[in-house]
Amino acid sequence: MPEFLTNSHLVPFHLSLMAVVFLGVAETIGYYLNLRPSVLFKRFSPKRLDDLALLNVKFSKTLIIFFLLMNFSFAGYFLQFCIYARELTFSPAYYLILPALIIAIFFTVFMIHCLDQVIPPRKHKQHVNLLGRLATISSGNARPGFSAQARVRDEFGQLHYVQVEPEFGELEFQSQIILIRLKKSHYVAKAICASNRLFNLDLNT
Repeated sequence: MPEFLTNSHLVPFHLSLMAVVFLGVAETIGYYLNLRPSVLFKRFSPKRLDDLALLNVKFSKTLIIFFLLMNFSFAGYFLQFCIYARELTFSPAYYLILPALIIAIFFTVFMIHCLDQVIPPRKHKQHVNLLGRLATISSGNARPGFSAQARVRDEFGQLHYVQVEPEFGELEFQSQIILIRLKKSHYVAKAICASNRLFNLDLNT
């Protein structure tokens, strides 16, 4: 047992397992302190990551990192124990890092797929406050009493599609607007004048 804990050939896998434990503890404590690693990851990760099919899932991206580290650690231990059972010694870690990583990625993708199938879709509209954010009309024209679809990003860069209508006048297709009030199932929006410096903002990036 002491050799298992101190052997240098197992250090990368020990560190990976320690990272899993640390991430779990940090997420648990952060839940009560409002400093969760998953929230920080959403805030600072590139927005283009959401466009990747593998990362377009219904649960936190931090859980993917958790799975990858855990699977890498277990794959490394498994390979080392198989070698130890035959050679009675552990193999140098640099020989096994790549095979362990490949195995970890394979099982992580499998776990992501399975978990994504059983988790119900998140209802962003009920949990995200989009008031005051810029949006773009993405389908049709909106008039008082007749809403149209608009796309808008929240503070974490997540893209949402909402129904909007103006207080008066008309919001044309592809016009840029600002969400000013929530009214039952849709937002009340106001068009941004072409002379406004916000008009040239690219809302799709």
